[in-house]
Amino acid sequence: FPSLDKDILYGLLKRDDLQIEEAVAWDYLIKWGIEQTPGLGIRPYKAVIPHHIYEEVTEFYYKNTLPKTTTLPPRVEKIRIESNLIKSKLANIIAGWIERKDGKNIKLEKKYKFDLLYRSSRDGINTNTFRAKCNNQGPCLVLVKNQQSTKIYGGYNPLTFINPGQYGNQYYNTTESFIFSFENSEDIRNMKISRVNINYANYAISEYYGDGFNFGDTFYMSGQCIYFSNSGYYDNIDNVLNPLNPNLLDTNFVPEEIEVFKITTL
Repeated sequence: FPSLDKDILYGLLKRDDLQIEEAVAWDYLIKWGIEQTPGLGIRPYKAVIPHHIYEEVTEFYYKNTLPKTTTLPPRVEKIRIESNLIKSKLANIIAGWIERKDGKNIKLEKKYKFDLLYRSSRDGINTNTFRAKCNNQGPCLVLVKNQQSTKIYGGYNPLTFINPGQYGNQYYNTTESFIFSFENSEDIRNMKISRVNINYANYAISEYYGDGFNFGDTFYMSGQCIYFSNSGYYDNIDNVLNPLNPNLLDTNFVPEEIEVFKITTL
């Protein structure tokens, strides 16, 4: 590590998905700096360091007094996700939504693990295959990409997908499910979310024998198509889902890719 080129080290530290504790990263950085500059200390740099910072560092070094200067927040730990559709920073945003937090660089209360269950380009676009891989897995995240645009759609099921049985049709109650969209795989500006309307929480998740996933008859997979419909069960859904016509939500399309992840807390 001490022999790393500075450009390589800089590139590593800039990565959003750097899986290392902040204190450990700083410890290695200090060791690297000392190795590059033998005899490094604070006194030779008094002339170039702002006076208040110099005094605080000196007091910390000799008296173990904590600095008063505002410190930078810790690096936001990025969630690892093996997705063809979204990057780690979007997985963090989704985890924040699970905790009912909005924002780009939020501190999560829990640690999350995203395990891939189903990928249509690998497993085929088939509701039976979807069910075989995703049923009874616990809370799941669904991601869908439209062939006709860069837009990514998704939904969070905090319960589980279950087999409704032949000709079965059942709704399940939850106030924590939501549907969302991103403009592309890295979008953090135009992201939109629609939570289930609390008055219709009984219809949040639908298990219908002919469907793959189904978020309250609003966003669902049937056969090889994805369908959108304004059932009224999710708030502001027109603003989130509408892919083709701003005046007509009811539509369907053949997806380029579908991914489903099992979400567990660590």
